[in-house]
Amino acid sequence: MSTKQIGILFGMENTFPPAFVEKINAMKIPGLTAEFVHIGGIRMDEPKKYDVIIDRISQDIQFYRAYLKNAVLHGTIVVNNPFWWTADDKFFNYALAHKMAVAIPPTVILPHNKHPEGTTDQSMRNLMFPLNWEEIFNYVGFPAFLKPYSGGGWKHVYKVHSPDEFFHHYNQTGDLCMTLQHGVEFDEYYRCYVVGQEKVHIMKYDPRAPHHERYVKGNPPPSSPALKDRMEKDAIALCRALGYDLNTVEFAVEGGVPYAIDFLNPAPDAEITSVGRENFDWIVNAAAEMAVKMAQSGANPASEFRWSAFLAGPPAVELAQPSGKKKAKV
Repeated sequence: MSTKQIGILFGMENTFPPAFVEKINAMKIPGLTAEFVHIGGIRMDEPKKYDVIIDRISQDIQFYRAYLKNAVLHGTIVVNNPFWWTADDKFFNYALAHKMAVAIPPTVILPHNKHPEGTTDQSMRNLMFPLNWEEIFNYVGFPAFLKPYSGGGWKHVYKVHSPDEFFHHYNQTGDLCMTLQHGVEFDEYYRCYVVGQEKVHIMKYDPRAPHHERYVKGNPPPSSPALKDRMEKDAIALCRALGYDLNTVEFAVEGGVPYAIDFLNPAPDAEITSVGRENFDWIVNAAAEMAVKMAQSGANPASEFRWSAFLAGPPAVELAQPSGKKKAKV
């Protein structure tokens, strides 16, 4: 019987990686073990060492991302897919989700406020100047959130209530590429773990609270079974469309409608000091069970790259919009 090896690649996390490894090894599955990934310089013909790798850090370290792409080439299943993760961004997420009939607040992507390094006015000759700001503001509406088109950790996120507030913050964003999104005035807010494109764990979340208090103690359930069912359905649909096996999907609920706010979190927060014991135990167990199932499947991811499956949605339907907005066809 061949030996199966599961690895986890991580950075500053202290609790999730060892708990993940300990959980798998405690299962005592014959011929299957888990460990922290241990690598050095990587040859282009590097032989396969791991059947599955859980990636928690390559978004910050180019060497790790390159290593993981090469590992996929040689037959390792990497969670999450490093090729798609490299290509993806939050604005594309919103556009695809809108096409899929998931409720999304009106969103616009904006040109860089400052020319990216190495470019000049001549590099921007295809860009309208000045922009039609009135048209943009009328589409999005206020309040709104100005935030990077691809980023995380609530960095460079500003809530703005008027054009003056918008320009005050936009003029400080430098060469970041930003989006402007209608600010849902939510009654409830939830962050959902989605594992293996099939398991969903809904967590009550308060983005207005200090970081260490955002996961609401006791994790009260959604206000209605219908809301719970829709968030589960939408969260799974988004992760399947985008090919993510480990993700969090955030919903801001206004008037009973769950608006998907953020679902590009392929290395979601899983530290016990942040998410709490109950949520921590759930994600450790679900991720471990998923990794074992993948390792035992014998699948070769290198034979399954078909990006068109990520880029399509179901037929257009009518969506509810945030209060004050008319319904829109997509």
